[in-house]
Amino acid sequence: MLISCEIGEEQFLYSQLKKIPEVKSCLITYGSYDVVAEFVTDTPAQMNEIITSKIRKLQKIKSTITLRVTD
Repeated sequence: MLISCEIGEEQFLYSQLKKIPEVKSCLITYGSYDVVAEFVTDTPAQMNEIITSKIRKLQKIKSTITLRVTD
């Protein structure tokens, strides 16, 4: 997931994302997006739940783009 956050809030958002068990990797980046988060779920329904109930509800997020990767 590519995430844009409020200016100067990258570290705060990073620390909040690391608390979510499904988030396997999280990186602070420079450019159009501020954070890249990788999370793993078993089903599309679980993915929707993580996105809508856990990630998008975090404070300081301005926008997200989800990139779904399959095997």
